[in-house]
Amino acid sequence: MWAHGRDAASGPFVVTLVVDLPITKPDALETIAFACDGVVEGPRTAHPRVSLAPGAWAEVQIPKFADPPPLAVDVCSDESVGTARAAADRLRVALERLGWSIRDPRPGEAA
Repeated sequence: MWAHGRDAASGPFVVTLVVDLPITKPDALETIAFACDGVVEGPRTAHPRVSLAPGAWAEVQIPKFADPPPLAVDVCSDESVGTARAAADRLRVALERLGWSIRDPRPGEAA
């Protein structure tokens, strides 16, 4: 799946958080897992993710072709956009405690 030059999120309900950091996808996933006291599921697969809550998980989408940041943290849910939003809000707070600057996507940045 592709959207706007990056992998697309795998869940039917998605809330995207944008991070302007030069960080690799594996390192970003490890940081998310640390912030949420979780683990990276499928770390060496094409679609790794971190479970955030029942029915919600985070995926990291990076720009393609050596484009600079931002990277997208897609918080997905198979339940509802409300579930995705609640998990995204909790993740945002946890990552900001670790020093990350998180913002909502600008028009055209998220699928």
